[in-house]
Amino acid sequence: MNNNPKRVAVIGAGIVGVSTAIWLQRGGHEVVLIDKAGPGEGTSFGNGGVLASCSVVPVTVPGLLWKAPRMLVDPNQPLFIKWRYLPRLAPWLIRYLGHANAEAAKRRADALYPIIGDSLADHQELAAGTGAEKWIIGSDYLFLYNDRAHFESDSFGWSVRGAQGFAWDILEGKAFKDYDPAYGPSLDCAVRLKNHGRIADPGQYVKDLAAHAERNGARILIAKIDDIVRKGGRVTGVRAAGETIACDAAVIATGVWSGPLVRKLGLSIPLESERGYHLELWEPNIMPRSPVMVASGKFVATPMEGRLRLAGIVEFGGLDTPPSRAPFELLKRNIRAAIPGIAWKETAEWMGHRPSVADSIPVIGEVPGINGAFLGFGHDHVGLTGGPKTGRLLSQLVSGLSPNMNLAPYSPNRFQ
Repeated sequence: MNNNPKRVAVIGAGIVGVSTAIWLQRGGHEVVLIDKAGPGEGTSFGNGGVLASCSVVPVTVPGLLWKAPRMLVDPNQPLFIKWRYLPRLAPWLIRYLGHANAEAAKRRADALYPIIGDSLADHQELAAGTGAEKWIIGSDYLFLYNDRAHFESDSFGWSVRGAQGFAWDILEGKAFKDYDPAYGPSLDCAVRLKNHGRIADPGQYVKDLAAHAERNGARILIAKIDDIVRKGGRVTGVRAAGETIACDAAVIATGVWSGPLVRKLGLSIPLESERGYHLELWEPNIMPRSPVMVASGKFVATPMEGRLRLAGIVEFGGLDTPPSRAPFELLKRNIRAAIPGIAWKETAEWMGHRPSVADSIPVIGEVPGINGAFLGFGHDHVGLTGGPKTGRLLSQLVSGLSPNMNLAPYSPNRFQ
């Protein structure tokens, strides 16, 4: 227990904020958990549900700069844009595409591995004794390719994973069909990574974690935070709807919505929404054995409680424009191509916002020059995977402890 307990406002009740709250409580601190919609209602609700420790490779791989224009005009590719949003997107997009090279991709992998490389164990430790353990299921994670040549064309990504110590098995032909007969003849090569996992209901998982925090004394407040109150270079409270909530420290973990608050603290971080889509197929007649990434469509299919969730797609269009129909239709076409004969009773659709920093590395740390202001956001496609480790790091920083890892890659000040 901490000899100097603090009252901490954690802003954002997704997986990062809720993880932070639980680890702060375990460190002896008092927590106020604040979210504009409530625990588990945002991006943490709609993610792909895979504890994807191997997902250290960014979207911005070498060659993306030349592939992206063709992808944008092909309705069968998982990249979309709301063209009216392009003028606002352009400054961020230029910086983002500037990282589409081997050196930047390897740098991102080096930074992400300490955050996500042991995700299953991180989640199990976070959830121990909370009642949320039941949603965590250890599993393999498979990447599915049309054939061996298709797999070999993805060699850069696998070389990056191999450099981080990941090992895999390749299943082809009969070996793949024996492992899982769900898939059709167009997919004949699977790369299997062991020691991964999945969450059987991500939204409920986060809600159950938050309920545990509340039972242990956390105050949960549904409100939009307008500002961080400071006095003498130190955080003294947070302001919501004209009310000031006193605190000794504040953690901003509101994903892509973190930008306005961070700017009020004097930082400018190149943050943008990668709009993600999911489609849930309830009571499917065919359920895959393990979560998979279908490489040709860049989408994940994850078995969940009572349904199969398909998640993926990158769309740039900002926070305010409504969902597009084309991504949902693409997910349907892709799953029918991967699993011929699949049928289901009911479909649920969702679109949400992945917080993407221009260099594809999350922001984790204390705001320079402001004692007690901490940031934890920007995990793009691996927020669920990296949430527990990020929360633990933030709780250590709030407590004045030095984490046993180099935090320089995640520095909030690195873009200044």
